[in-house]
Amino acid sequence: MTAQQTKGAKAAETKFVTTNTGRILRVNPDQLEAAARTSAPDVHATDPARRADVLFRKRRDEGHEISAWWMIGAFLATSGLVILLLSGVPGVA
Repeated sequence: MTAQQTKGAKAAETKFVTTNTGRILRVNPDQLEAAARTSAPDVHATDPARRADVLFRKRRDEGHEISAWWMIGAFLATSGLVILLLSGVPGVA
């Protein structure tokens, strides 16, 4: 994580913190000091698969990841279905 100071009258009150996942958080320096004093890291903050804003991400064991060919096949099937459905629209050249 990186932190930077804000400018202006509220410079001592607020810092912007960029997390490893790219989120920019606005926190007070007291919150940074309190987070630094905790001994156990927060599992939800350190593991991207357990973030609250991720709905359908599933943690898989090493070697059990989905093959990229499934995603390529799904893209081709969806593209073919769209082309098939749009070919029935009247008035298209």
